[in-house]
Formats: sequence, structure tokens, C-alpha cells
Amino acid sequence: MKIKICGVTLPDDAAMIANAGADYLGLNLWPRSKRYLELERAPMIASIARSVNPQIQIVGLFVDAHADEIAEAHAAVGFDRVQLHGDESHDDVLAIGAAVRVPIWKAIPVATIRDLQDLAGWPTAIEAFLLDAPSAGRGGSGKTIDWELAAGAASGSHGRQIVLAGGLTADNVAAAIARVQPWAIDVASGVERAPGVKDEAKVRAFIANARGAKAKT
Repeated sequence: MKIKICGVTLPDDAAMIANAGADYLGLNLWPRSKRYLELERAPMIASIARSVNPQIQIVGLFVDAHADEIAEAHAAVGFDRVQLHGDESHDDVLAIGAAVRVPIWKAIPVATIRDLQDLAGWPTAIEAFLLDAPSAGRGGSGKTIDWELAAGAASGSHGRQIVLAGGLTADNVAAAIARVQPWAIDVASGVERAPGVKDEAKVRAFIANARGAKAKT
């Protein structure tokens, strides 16, 4: 079970999350996000996390950004993954994959089973689908998705990994993992005191409960 803490904006939070044992740390580079991180600050945040835990993976989150823009950010930060959280097309994914040459996570807003019917048709540059609740803010809404639908996607034969997001907290993450059996889980608002400001107690409780769920499954 992999754990991603997303929407990190502060140096102290980056160090704390790396120390707490998260596998992935997400930097949101979409200017309209409540957790927006300016590109000028992103290399510093990534460097701090990596200095604390060299194994942590940095994920750059973009919404409908051009391949050249993502490549420029990747050159500055050195992302380990790129997460696409907009309405990117198959052709967009191909262009971005060629530009950055790191695995791509594609966010899928899940409201009904129809949202999950075409996963197999996406380009192979996609390593994982991140299943999240639909929201104007493109994630981080604190709303859960239908875990039954997510479980169906996780057990499907589309050949990609599933990252479960949407309203996860320390209180429900173990139940979510047990029901969905995802490859990874993603949290932002569920470990915060305010948008972009993480709460250490919540982060550590979330990671502990997620690791505990892994031991039981």
C-alpha cells in the first residue's frame, strides 16, 4: 500500500511528511487550487522532502496544462510522477508522456459507473488512475466516492494501478483500503488544519491507520 499526501505548500510540512513515512508527496501547480504552489517554490519544497527521506517520490499535479509547461516544471523540480487532474485527452497524455518521460497518473472524477467504463482505452503512459470525487476544485473537496465503484475498477482487467482519493481520513482509511484494495491512497483535506497547511497529528494517524490496514489484508 502506497500513501500520497497531496497539496503540500510549506517547507516544515514537507519535512514532516517525509519523516512520517509517506511514499509520495504531491505539489499542486494549478493556479486556481486552494493548495497552489508557485513553481518558483516547488524545487525547494521537493528538495527538503528528499533531504529528509531520499526514497520519497515527488508528484507534480497539473490541470489542463500544455506539455511544454509541464516539461518546464519537470526540468525545475525533477518529478517522479506527473498527475493530470483536468480534462486531458488521450493525445494530451501522449504528448505529456513524451515530454516528461516519467509515469503519469490520470485523475478520474467518479460519479457513476459510466465514468469508469473507458479506462482500458487510455495510453500506456498512464501508470495509475486516481479515482476522486467530482469537484470544481479538481480534488481536495473532502467528499468520498462510491467505494463499490472503486472496488470494481480496482479488480478490473484494464492493467493499470488504482489510487483511491476523495474524503479519506484517519477514521475511514482502513475501511476504504479493506473495501477497495487500491494500489495507493491519496489524501489532502483529510490531514489538514487549513487548505495547504497540514496537521502533523492527522498525518501520522492517517499513515499509521493505512499501514495497519495493509497488515490485515
